[in-house]
Amino acid sequence: MIQLLIRWGILGTANIARKNWQAIQNSGNSVLTAVASRDAARSRRFIEECQSEVPLSVVPTAYGSYESLLASPEVDAVYIPLPTGVRCDWVLRAAEAGKHVLCEKPCALNFLDLQRMTAACRHQNVQFMDGVMFVHGLRLQRIKEVLKETPLIGEIRRITTQFSFRGDAGFFSDNMRANSALEPQGCVGDLGWYSLVFTLETLGGQMPREVNARLHSEFRHPQSPAAIPTEFSGELRFDKGVSASFYSSFITENQQWASISGTRGHLHVADFVLPFSGEHSSFEIYQPDFKVKGCRFVMEPRRRTETIVESSNNAASSQETQMIRAFANQVNLGTLNLEWPECALKVQRLLDACLESANKGGVPVLTS
Repeated sequence: MIQLLIRWGILGTANIARKNWQAIQNSGNSVLTAVASRDAARSRRFIEECQSEVPLSVVPTAYGSYESLLASPEVDAVYIPLPTGVRCDWVLRAAEAGKHVLCEKPCALNFLDLQRMTAACRHQNVQFMDGVMFVHGLRLQRIKEVLKETPLIGEIRRITTQFSFRGDAGFFSDNMRANSALEPQGCVGDLGWYSLVFTLETLGGQMPREVNARLHSEFRHPQSPAAIPTEFSGELRFDKGVSASFYSSFITENQQWASISGTRGHLHVADFVLPFSGEHSSFEIYQPDFKVKGCRFVMEPRRRTETIVESSNNAASSQETQMIRAFANQVNLGTLNLEWPECALKVQRLLDACLESANKGGVPVLTS
């Protein structure tokens, strides 16, 4: 099979797109050919700023409308970091234009919209995938291997995650994530999506029977039609007594940890979303041993650290580059990976159920 360079266009100039600018360059099987904004000057400014830091051999074309980029014959796939409030329409248009779609998360306003989006991509024979980077990292693959090694963790009983950051005054006044017209799901969509993905990934895609959730605080921007969640927690219950919980917040300091507890030990990741800066990623396995020796109560940690050669960011081995590389490889195969959109649909269903539960005061909501 001949491997072609997949030609990418970026639909929008959100900050996260700057990271994928370099990921596309580092992938080895992709090239960035176009960037679009509703204002050509903004597209040019975005390209100039990125080009000054990470120069590409051929400068991408700047477009002053999303439609013109989608009409370009020089674009095979689009990365869409547009706000969730407008994303469905542009995914549908991208699919109609025959462009493969890498979609930022949360993918949609609700499950029905995401069903339309993924169905349109499948109908047009274009690939759909959400933009969660850590799924494609080498560390998660090793975590899954460890979870299959029964003596280390044993049977999984509990998964707990927290992803939070404390937004400053500028965040709540200017950032689109504080505006319900653009990002109505607030912290649970922006941050909780990652926790739900991690839980499903480590349980092999198994869905919970039911969820219940609580809204702990919210914020309403003066120009926003409604309030957004700024602090949120959820509880998921699976078959065979397995449970999971997550906490997401825009008002709690930076944390992004995950813990998987089993019958023989537990696994802890201190930075499951964005790895701490460095050339390696890691996680820890604990099999504590408690002994009473007369008056001495001794808890031995029996800790083991797993280290993976994997750069945290902006490198050929980093998770964002692995994501672009995996997507482009799939496009080159000429077949659709249906597991990627199916995973996004599962997460969207759980997100909707959590929001429904919170809006009803925390009552359990069935997910199947």
